[in-house]
Amino acid sequence: MRIKRSVTALKKRRAILKQAKGYRGAKSKLYRVARQQVMKSGQYAYIGRKQRKRNFRSLWITRISAACKLNGISYSKFMYGLKKSNINLNRKVLAELAARDEKAFSELVVTAKKAIA
Repeated sequence: MRIKRSVTALKKRRAILKQAKGYRGAKSKLYRVARQQVMKSGQYAYIGRKQRKRNFRSLWITRISAACKLNGISYSKFMYGLKKSNINLNRKVLAELAARDEKAFSELVVTAKKAIA
């Protein structure tokens, strides 16, 4: 006796159409078009997860750089000074300090300047 795929095929189609919910027009109604769009959306999502990391790093660097300029030092010299004085803080933490706690950040700047000189 042969096995009919109707139940499995329907489940598969429903799953795709459920993922395509909210898309405009045929992309949320027709299986073939929806499948293509869900695949493409998955690619965009994957790329987006990588880009988000880049964007945040860029934002942190901009914030640190702005705080450095207020304290009379360039971003690159500041980072070099921190590295020389063995202060291992990542950019996320440094950006947070620059935004929330200017006093602590300016102390780090002083430490970096001493290490360079």
